[in-house]
Amino acid sequence: MDATEAATDVTDATDERSSAVPEVSAPGRVAAPDEGVSHEELALAARNHGLPLEALRYDVTPPGLHYILVHYDIPAVGADTWNLTVHGRVRTPLTLDLAALRALPPVTRRVTMECAGNGRARLAPRPVSQPWLVEAVGTADWTGVPLRTLLAEAGVEPDAVEAVFTGADHGVERGVEQDYARSLTLADATATDPDPEVLVAYEMNGAPLPPQHGYPVRLIVPGWYGMAHVKWLTDIELTDTPFTGFQQAVAYRFRQSADEPGDPVTRIAPRALMIPPGFPDFMSRTRVVRPGPVRLEGRAWSGRAPVTKVEISADDGASWQTAELAAPEAGPWSWRHWHTPWTAAPGRHVLTVRATDAEGTAQPLTQPWNRGGFANNEVQRIPVVCQ
Repeated sequence: MDATEAATDVTDATDERSSAVPEVSAPGRVAAPDEGVSHEELALAARNHGLPLEALRYDVTPPGLHYILVHYDIPAVGADTWNLTVHGRVRTPLTLDLAALRALPPVTRRVTMECAGNGRARLAPRPVSQPWLVEAVGTADWTGVPLRTLLAEAGVEPDAVEAVFTGADHGVERGVEQDYARSLTLADATATDPDPEVLVAYEMNGAPLPPQHGYPVRLIVPGWYGMAHVKWLTDIELTDTPFTGFQQAVAYRFRQSADEPGDPVTRIAPRALMIPPGFPDFMSRTRVVRPGPVRLEGRAWSGRAPVTKVEISADDGASWQTAELAAPEAGPWSWRHWHTPWTAAPGRHVLTVRATDAEGTAQPLTQPWNRGGFANNEVQRIPVVCQ
């Protein structure tokens, strides 16, 4: 597929939240074989930062180190003027201010969140978008009200099939002006253990949400990629037909070509990441370690089933050893710590780590390609020089 063929995307899925503005932004595309990272991609990378991999040492990611993806602008939403409406196919529409939401019984869940485009920049050809490597992840303690509590109070009508969530962020994407909006089926929206319980969250790590993480209120959908966790949440509408807005029907679909409808991106694929050992070269990030015992450690997670195994290779996948995996003490939707010893010998090495979950799905050594660069969970590789 070349850049010309890839320059056409479906952009006709609009509703009352969106309108076509084709002259403002270009369709999605794939980079030409020798095309470097564009100024636009660099601008996105400056706005949206990943987790420094050394921060994998924290069980709970400090808010300033947690990955961020902001599609448009961070909206100016004040707690004194904010309201959440719950309407549509419900018997009793609701309008709640922040005090009313906080008055409801709260719950706290530790959730690992990962961007659906994590790993995109490593694909060839490269989908032109936010150029993530492997750092688009973080884990936080989210406090809020279960979504099913609000829906029960509103009284969902029998013909409702989806809940549509709209945020206060507004912009243009691939020619479509829109409020950021996503939906969940009613079954997903009202799930309880062992399935992920969706939260309407107002705290992150015991404090009010930072502006970049959705202040004052956001959605948390454990186990799902970050596109489902709508920030700056203002509206929940129950509908009797599936939602066909841009972020649902056009973006976040697995496609091989621009003219196919594709399959939706949903749950997080298994992944393990390693804290890079030793110390780095500034530009290449190649690690330098001393000969002798080295502790290798990191985190592993999956949104599909619990992680059951983490394996380490010191020879770029030629051989593997099993790491020790910590118990899932923080619940099923949080990453797990792993560690293993390694005896470093003088020379060059490529450290590789992969996770396998309870469904038997292991990270691939080579990532299958899709034009959005979604769910890329190819194994992490870390070049190391021992001297």
